[in-house]
Amino acid sequence: VQLVESGGGLVQAGGSLRLSCAASGGTFSNNAMGWFRQAPGKEREFVAAISLSGGSTYYADSVKGRFTIARDNAKNTVFLQMNSLKPEDTAGYYCAARLWAYSTNRRDYADWGQGTQVTVSS
Repeated sequence: VQLVESGGGLVQAGGSLRLSCAASGGTFSNNAMGWFRQAPGKEREFVAAISLSGGSTYYADSVKGRFTIARDNAKNTVFLQMNSLKPEDTAGYYCAARLWAYSTNRRDYADWGQGTQVTVSS
């Protein structure tokens, strides 16, 4: 599938952003979806993942309680609602697709978007 992220931007600490990832060219509902992020000089790290139906979700400890992943299979879109943002959340955010089961390992995902930048000022 092809993936296009949107919704990034500059926000003050404590603020919120909602990222979207629109999928095309495949059967979206057959893909578990993940969000990852990468800060300059650091490896790409897992943020959140969601199952095919959206019934199961998984979060990195660093974002648990602040971020929420959701999907709309009718619109072929996955979302990442980010609340209580911190400067350490600053990174490029990428969505990724994986057939069937979700994973926290970035190497398990076959398809990636181009990313959207999130910058949190202190």
